[in-house]
Amino acid sequence: MSEGRVVGIFVGAEATAPLASVSEIRAERGRGLEGDRYWLGQGTFWKRQPAYEVTLIETEALEDLAKETGVSVEPLSARRNLATRGVRLNALVNRAFRVGEATLMGIRLCEPCDHLERLTGRTLRPALTGRGGLRAGIVTGGLIRVGDAIEVEPEAQLEAVGAADSASELETASKSVAK
Repeated sequence: MSEGRVVGIFVGAEATAPLASVSEIRAERGRGLEGDRYWLGQGTFWKRQPAYEVTLIETEALEDLAKETGVSVEPLSARRNLATRGVRLNALVNRAFRVGEATLMGIRLCEPCDHLERLTGRTLRPALTGRGGLRAGIVTGGLIRVGDAIEVEPEAQLEAVGAADSASELETASKSVAK
C-alpha cells in the first residue's frame, strides 16, 4: 500500500454549520478533533464512541464521482474531517494508522447519508456507496497537519486490536499498539 497524505482538514462547531478548513488540529482520544462538532458533543449523529471521533474521505473518490456523474463535491462539502490522497481508506478498516502525531484506528466505512444529501442538495448515496469514507477512533492523540503522511501500522502489531466498536476496546487497542 502506498503512503497517503492529508490534503485537507475540516471542522465545524455546530451540527449543520458549514465546515471550516484549518491547517492543523489536535486529535484527542475519547473526544475527537479539538473544536469540531463531535468533540463538542453536538454532531448530528454524535455518540461518545470511537467511531464518531474522526471521519476521512479520499479525494480520488470525489474526483471519480464528478467524472462518473457530473456531480462535483469539494472535500470541504463532503462533511468529513480529513481529506486524503494516495491511500485506500476501505483497506484501513480494523487497522491502526499514523496521521501526523496521532494514531488512528479504522473502525468502519462512513457511508453517505440523506443528511449529507440534504446539506449539499445533491443525490450522492448511489454513487458514493462503498467509497464515502472511513470512521476512525483515536488510539493516541496528537497534532495532525495538512501534508502529514498516513502510515499504516504493521499487521503484526494489530492482532489484538480487532474492530474497536467501544471505548474499552479502543483502550485495549491503544495499549497493544503502544507496545
